[in-house]
Amino acid sequence: MAATQPGAGSASILNSRTRVGRIARWVEFRLPIISMMEHELNEYPTPRNLNYWWNFGSLAGIMLVIMIVTGIVLAMHYTPNSALAFDSVERLMRDVNYGWLIRYIHMNGASMFFLIVYIHMFRGLYYGSYKYPRELLWMLGVVILLLMMATAFMGYVLPWGQMSYWGATVITNLFSAFPVVGEKIVTLLWGGFTVSNPTLNRFFSLHYLLPFVIVGVVFLHLIALHKHGSNNPLGIDHRGPQDSIPFHPYYTVKDVFGLCVFLLFYASFVFYFPNALGDAQNYIPANPLQTPPDIVPEWYFLPFYAILRSITFNVLGIPSKLIGVVLMFSSILILFILPWLDTSRVRSARFRPIYKWVSWLLVIDVICLGYIGSQPPAGSMVTFGQIGAFYYFFHFLILIPLLGKIERPRPLPVSIGAAVLGRSPSLAGAGSAEGR
Repeated sequence: MAATQPGAGSASILNSRTRVGRIARWVEFRLPIISMMEHELNEYPTPRNLNYWWNFGSLAGIMLVIMIVTGIVLAMHYTPNSALAFDSVERLMRDVNYGWLIRYIHMNGASMFFLIVYIHMFRGLYYGSYKYPRELLWMLGVVILLLMMATAFMGYVLPWGQMSYWGATVITNLFSAFPVVGEKIVTLLWGGFTVSNPTLNRFFSLHYLLPFVIVGVVFLHLIALHKHGSNNPLGIDHRGPQDSIPFHPYYTVKDVFGLCVFLLFYASFVFYFPNALGDAQNYIPANPLQTPPDIVPEWYFLPFYAILRSITFNVLGIPSKLIGVVLMFSSILILFILPWLDTSRVRSARFRPIYKWVSWLLVIDVICLGYIGSQPPAGSMVTFGQIGAFYYFFHFLILIPLLGKIERPRPLPVSIGAAVLGRSPSLAGAGSAEGR
């Protein structure tokens, strides 16, 4: 009965004899947007056992909207000129009404956005959401992550403080490690032979453009999601009405509750610790003649930065810088082939006793790499960084394929409904097609 109720809202609008109903029917006949929204957001059948780990997808979408809206407002007051950029940001903070609030929402929003996306991706790793038939869904998610990284890096350069300037210098210089084309790529990024005004203009243009590209990829991500439906904690496909419920109101309420909790966490940084996740060096105007003592990227780049710096030796005549750059990019690109690296026929870690613990080892490794990336590359930190980088690739290239062959999963429930309602019918074998 509950499944028939959510559709009543839009149906009553279309059937209404009021002026609103007539306008809605006029629009619907020419552009069936109301019925599409009804199907995709209201009647959309969702597994009935989703937990709060599934909130982070909608939170990521909300954060994307917040970042775009605040970014547009900030762009109205920003001057993309190397002589004026720093002062324009200071004017925004001091003279524009609530400019400080808009900037702190945007600045801390970047960290919140990455935190949400990283948790969202870990949920996908833990519950096997990258497996058949959702491989393309996962790959589009990795594309979104790459676009986010590019956008965040370019946005970090815009304040034109010391860390902005030297961060841009160090990171863009990494491309020079590639033979033949490396120097040309760096010159193209810089718009000259040093980080200067053309660089700032290019980064500002791309920083403004890329979020709208992300929106486009997010739409593709949602289309791929709705094609085969959401995965669930059991990792088995839903067979019919007994396994699913309408998205609204059951999960919209859950998402709203998660949003309220998140906003409290987010607001605590905006109002009480606005600079806790930033670097004090960025409140000093950029000075090409004075290098900061430690050049450290934002926290969400630190694990990859640690992998980059872990290679301090040449291999077969290949320079260490090139190897480090290749490994840094490979640590992200390896996620594209993850659906084919995992050879297990069971999705969810709930039924994989070894993989369940191995998944948390990856989290510990990434956190450790993040800490190592924040420290000077000397002494034991280099050794620990090499160990962490080795395990990261060992996890994806060796451990995951091997576990799929040797691990003995527990039996899977015959259906979502049976598991949710606590029934105990006969259990399906772990090798059944449902677990693939």
